[in-house]
This record gives sequence, C-alpha cells and structure tokens, in this order.
Amino acid sequence: MSERTVYEYAVVRAVPRVEREEFINVGVALFCRKQRYACLKFHIDEAKLRMLYQDVDIDSLKAHLLSFQRICNGDKTAGKIANLEQDERFRWLTANRSTIIQSSPTHIGMCFSAEEIHEELFNKLIL
Repeated sequence: MSERTVYEYAVVRAVPRVEREEFINVGVALFCRKQRYACLKFHIDEAKLRMLYQDVDIDSLKAHLLSFQRICNGDKTAGKIANLEQDERFRWLTANRSTIIQSSPTHIGMCFSAEEIHEELFNKLIL
C-alpha cells in the first residue's frame, strides 16, 4: 500500500471478576474499511490472570475469545453477527459490556498496512 488510510482498534480485555473491574489486556481488534481488514489477535497470559483471580476458567475464556475472533474475522459459520458487514461486526464486538471479555474505547490512527499496524499494536499492547 502506498497510501495511508484510517484504521480503528480496541484493546480486548479479560475481566475475570467483573465486580472488581480489574482486567488484563489479552487482544487487539482492528478494523480498516479501505483495506477491507477486520481481525482480532489475542494471547492469554495465564499467570497474570491467575494473579487477579486464582479460579479463572482459562478454557472458557479461550473459547469466548475464539468466538470473538471468528466473528471479527467474518467466519460465516460463527453465527448471525459474523455475517454482518465488517464495520457492523467491529462495532458490535467493541460495544460496552459487563462480561468477562470487554473492550477499551475505540482508537483511530493512520497506516499504510492494516496487517502490519495490527501486529505492531499487538506486540506493544499485549505481549
């Protein structure tokens, strides 16, 4: 890509005990309309999560994040929401919610390559 374009991203957080409002960043969802890119990358640091809540169900969290990822990526077998347009899926996934998986406010930026900036943000904010 030789032209910079707008992208949006949100940090995906694991909130093992919603009532405590403590979280660990576990992923980055990124959407770039012009490049037709919508994707979620995630990594679970089990040791960090267990520091917040020893009894966190890692398998359940991983299953929910995989579902979140499939929807973001537009996997047509992931249900009705996954069949929406990219921007609608991204907005649905990044909406405020009070569950074990939550998103930060959406941030915007400019990039040449959505895939490259996604990897950069993932490495900086998650790993």
